[in-house]
Amino acid sequence: MVVRVSKIALVAAIGVLALAITVNNLQDRQSNFLYIQHVMSMDTTFPDNQLLWRAITAPTAHWIAYAMLISTEAAIAILCLVGAVQLLRAVSEPAKVFDRAKGVAIAGLTLAFLFWFVGFMVVGGEWFTMWQSEVWNGQQPAFRFIGCVGVVLLFLNAAEQDLQS
Repeated sequence: MVVRVSKIALVAAIGVLALAITVNNLQDRQSNFLYIQHVMSMDTTFPDNQLLWRAITAPTAHWIAYAMLISTEAAIAILCLVGAVQLLRAVSEPAKVFDRAKGVAIAGLTLAFLFWFVGFMVVGGEWFTMWQSEVWNGQQPAFRFIGCVGVVLLFLNAAEQDLQS
């Protein structure tokens, strides 16, 4: 039972994190929008950057990317929180039933992993060379999120008998 409750709590914690990030991005739109704007504009990367042709400076594109970012964070929050509730409902059920209840939580955690890995490490970090910016580099926070989400995803998928042996 402790293992199941731990899995539920960790999935819920990722959901709460994503919810807090979503709320922050909605309540402090301008400062968080600046992050997207600077990363996509590549205006704080190395001056001799040979990849500046990738820069996107259109404000409309920045707002679209920002809306997609917030929507994805909200989807992660919803999937993880709904997934945690589904797991909670199955907490006392046989292992097969509990395993079947993992689907929505796995979807939320997978979306979170892909969002922070692809969105921040691949697109932001490498495509827009965010790693070159001393001010607008979000790779370290993204890596922390990837690590936390990855551990929870692995733990959620671990068979209970494997954890108890």
